[in-house]
Amino acid sequence: MSDRQTKFSGSGAVRSGYQFDEARLAAWMQENVEDFDGPLTVEQFKGGQSNPTYKLITPRQRYVLRRKPPGPILKGAHAVDREYRVISALHRAGFPVARPFGLCEDDSVIGTSFYVMEMVDGRVFWETDFPEVPVGERRAYFDAMNETMARLHTLDPEALGLGDFGKPGNYFARQISRWSRQYQEDTEAGRVADMDRLVEWLPAHIPPGDEVSVVHGDFRCDNMIFHPTEPRVLAVLDWELSTLGHPLADFTYHLMMYHMPPGITVGLLGQDVAALGLPSEEEYVAAYCRRTGRPERIEKLSFYLAYNLFRMAAILHGIRGRVARGNAASEHARQISAHVETVAALAWEHARRAESE
Repeated sequence: MSDRQTKFSGSGAVRSGYQFDEARLAAWMQENVEDFDGPLTVEQFKGGQSNPTYKLITPRQRYVLRRKPPGPILKGAHAVDREYRVISALHRAGFPVARPFGLCEDDSVIGTSFYVMEMVDGRVFWETDFPEVPVGERRAYFDAMNETMARLHTLDPEALGLGDFGKPGNYFARQISRWSRQYQEDTEAGRVADMDRLVEWLPAHIPPGDEVSVVHGDFRCDNMIFHPTEPRVLAVLDWELSTLGHPLADFTYHLMMYHMPPGITVGLLGQDVAALGLPSEEEYVAAYCRRTGRPERIEKLSFYLAYNLFRMAAILHGIRGRVARGNAASEHARQISAHVETVAALAWEHARRAESE
């Protein structure tokens, strides 16, 4: 079993600082969750979600609770009400998400807003090469991810009741401006030459045309629950970053798995994907395009990859700033923030490639 699989899988005792009054939660569930029947036992999942996530166990059923983290948070961050809204809409449409049971915005119950959903039994894979799956079966798991994302992007936000779930249009311009500003304002994290180049280059090279769909924002294999034995996605998790946006931004974020080196995040760069039993990037792109009614290649693909790698580098740069200010003291934060230059260089490499496409 991989280090990430061991580190993040399963649940255990609620960690220090994340406890709450379990009796008050049980009373709320008795009033608000259909067919709830205690007694209630609470555990905390080990996975590293920014919204703390708990397993709720009763004699007859198991649930999952997602909450805002305790303590001061940035305005608009950790919006569990948005998560609840989008999974409710998608569940009604038959898209694979956990069934939502109830949202509580009364902080007096457990200290922060939260929602409760069903616990979906299945498998979570923390490594993109799916090492737990026999080599001959891995393509089918990639195809299941591909089909699920394509299905999301072909849903009509208006028909879902999500027409106001984000600002429609100019998605790339707004996102590039946001991440550029965050990078430039974090002076304690220092300057990075490739980031400075990208701040100038990206807004001047946004491809023409615009599209709007519901986007997940963090579509990775470890944000999905697969069937216990079949290559089938039962539920997509962690909708914290979901909004209305450009579907190609969402898909090419997912596609970064082919362009990220191992060690920074779960990446396949430099690996023999055929020997691993995985589809090539070209095959994976073509499958998504067929499913979404596009030509079987994405024009200006290098721009989209440059944008997403820039976004990733900006996130790592932000972590570096928090380390410098003493707000992120963990060894993991220090290690991952050391990769800003590597990811920024990859982004600039794709930007230069985009100019010849």
